[in-house]
Amino acid sequence: MKASFPESILITGGAGFVGSSLALHLKTHHPRTRMVCMDNLYRRGSELNVPRLQEAGVEFVKGDIRFAREFPAGPFEFILECSAEPSVLAGYGESPDYLMETNFMGAYRCLEQARLWKSKFLFFSTSRVYPIGILEQHPWLEQPARFAWTDVPDAPVSARGVSEDCPMTGPRSLYGLTKFAGEGLIEEYRSGFGLRTAINRCSVIAGPWQMGKVDQGVVALWVLRHFFGKPLKYIGYGGKGKQVRDVLHVADLCDLVGEQISDFDRWDGWLGNVGGGLEVSVSLQELTAACRKIVGREVPVGAEPKNRQADLRIFLADCSKLFARTNWRPKRDVTQIITDVFGWVRAHEKELRPLV
Repeated sequence: MKASFPESILITGGAGFVGSSLALHLKTHHPRTRMVCMDNLYRRGSELNVPRLQEAGVEFVKGDIRFAREFPAGPFEFILECSAEPSVLAGYGESPDYLMETNFMGAYRCLEQARLWKSKFLFFSTSRVYPIGILEQHPWLEQPARFAWTDVPDAPVSARGVSEDCPMTGPRSLYGLTKFAGEGLIEEYRSGFGLRTAINRCSVIAGPWQMGKVDQGVVALWVLRHFFGKPLKYIGYGGKGKQVRDVLHVADLCDLVGEQISDFDRWDGWLGNVGGGLEVSVSLQELTAACRKIVGREVPVGAEPKNRQADLRIFLADCSKLFARTNWRPKRDVTQIITDVFGWVRAHEKELRPLV
């Protein structure tokens, strides 16, 4: 018998791109559920989501997951842990304190609340948990507009992407480490306290209301720069713009999460890749061409050949494990993602202009 939908859900990082998108989606489909979004509004642009949440009947609490005293009064039946300092460049060239305290200690605080409240717990991890060396050393070839992985027998990486069987030893970026450590905490809480949990290792998530930055939110950044006529730059790997990422529309992620919450008994203990895979992937070159066509404007694109800290030539998620568990599949391709972001930017030009 399928369980009923939770009566109360706390979403941490709830004014962020993913958190707010989930809150609005879930509230629309389950209006009787008490939906509370908690966020410290640290990331510029997140404040724009607060009125949207409140207008939809979602409660907003300004609070920081680093501090137990700032959590709203519970209990909550379900916690969606979406909070993070999401930049892969965070902590390099500056103190990593905020990154570590938010992503690792924050995850701990959220798990502690789940333990006290006996909440079910869904954690949004990242594809960046996979070690850089393994991904970078896998054989690849150069195509006209992108790099591509090649198939190697019995390897955890293939032309389709990296699987969950990938060895996990080696550096993965400070950001990736904090999320991987969060996964480890969850494993301990499952074992030690019987917490019911699931972990989505998300690839690049994109869509409307993402405040794209140079270090995070590449699709939104590309659309915003094209719309407002601002220059762009291909950074690393010779400055050719052939780096590849798989992308998932936030609406597709919302559909999956709705399924997971609605039937959590079947997802309890899940840990796996959630992404667009090879079918919904794009290189920077391809992204530029698509933006020029859809937005209708060409902007100068410079080149900086030198790699940055923790760069990756390719990331594609092999989602075979996910697809074996559910009939859910990504419905929206890269063209649709860009089109939807463009429509949002065009409709909110005045609010977004100061952020670009």
